[in-house]
Amino acid sequence: MLRRGNWQENFGQRFAKYRSDLKQALTNRHVIWLHAVSVGEVNLCTQLIRALEPRLPNAKIVVSTTTTTGMAELKRRLPNRVSKIYYPIDRQKYVNRAIATINPEAIILVEAEIWPNFIQRVSRLKLPLFLVNARLSERSFPRYRRFGFLFRPLFGAFTGVGCQNEEDAGRLREVGCRAEVVQVVGNLKFDAAKFSERPPLDVRGLLTRLGVAADALIVVAGSTHDGEEVILADMIRRLRGRFPKVFLVLVPRHAERARDVGKRLRERKMAFVYRSDINDSMRFREGEVECLLVNTTGELRYFYGAADVVFVGKSLTAKGGQNPIEPGAQGKAIIFGPNMQNFSDVVRIFRQRDGAVQVGDAAGLEKGLGDLLGNPERRFQLGKNAQAAVAENLGSLERTVEMILQQLAPRGVYIAPPK
Repeated sequence: MLRRGNWQENFGQRFAKYRSDLKQALTNRHVIWLHAVSVGEVNLCTQLIRALEPRLPNAKIVVSTTTTTGMAELKRRLPNRVSKIYYPIDRQKYVNRAIATINPEAIILVEAEIWPNFIQRVSRLKLPLFLVNARLSERSFPRYRRFGFLFRPLFGAFTGVGCQNEEDAGRLREVGCRAEVVQVVGNLKFDAAKFSERPPLDVRGLLTRLGVAADALIVVAGSTHDGEEVILADMIRRLRGRFPKVFLVLVPRHAERARDVGKRLRERKMAFVYRSDINDSMRFREGEVECLLVNTTGELRYFYGAADVVFVGKSLTAKGGQNPIEPGAQGKAIIFGPNMQNFSDVVRIFRQRDGAVQVGDAAGLEKGLGDLLGNPERRFQLGKNAQAAVAENLGSLERTVEMILQQLAPRGVYIAPPK
């Protein structure tokens, strides 16, 4: 919180201290409480809320988050009628007070948020509790199984669990989820990657101010982790011998790392500009700037739209990987390293469709980038295949909504027919 800043605003909410206007807005309402940990989950949560609202016209939606960056995204993306709060610290006193104040009809947790005091309290009150887009990574699964005497009662408290695939469903049943409540609905990230609203950010205009030519080749490195930025910076410099107009956009996974990344770029004497420093009066000559370093939150998908090639971060110097679906949905040529464990199912889908390139190390990445930059037909075909893979895996949002509504109907919540 100290590192990300802006933690003082509504700090009392973390101890379940809420303003009177929130309490008034919840009085005599069927409240549906959704929780999205941070920015990544906020996008899923936003799509889920938009799908739920038409079916629950008389319900009041409350959404919580843990991070200040998540709260900023909730405020930016959701209307005022949706109440936004910070998730309470997981101690009985604060959990009990939060649940008593919000008095939810049901609670929906996005992905794996297992907080013992919160879940125990919800279970005692016999409230419907859902886990959506649920998955257990190879790393976390053995831990939950090892300490099953602690976690099995918590996983057993869920009323509905929407899993991404059969493998995750099996793991969740093994750690304690009741077999009858576990459903394989697909990956919500495929549905969430679609966006029809007009982009609020003019990326091409930003690049023009930086002197980036209209015919420049744009490499966007998204959600990068420590070490990946300097590898890519050095790599792009070498590739510039073959592609003089190649331009690098670096988007670190955590915006607060941008200052450290900037320091390392300066050590390499790379000419870069921070995204937050760009203004309407700024103008650079062509070739004067080599790199844009994005130190803002929630804009990555818009930069993907301007990319010729996308590198998916946390796949080269760290393990786990980041989400390749967003650039795939926009028809971009995608390349990533060997470590995509958290998206192994998505990677399998993309590679079966020839919708992405996976490399084994930094040398492979440099070769792969060079091949893609030099072959526009290959870039086009990769992007087209990725879009097809995304289209074939849509529908999890509707299946998740139906899973939730089936449990709300017996509680007297009015459910409107689908339009």
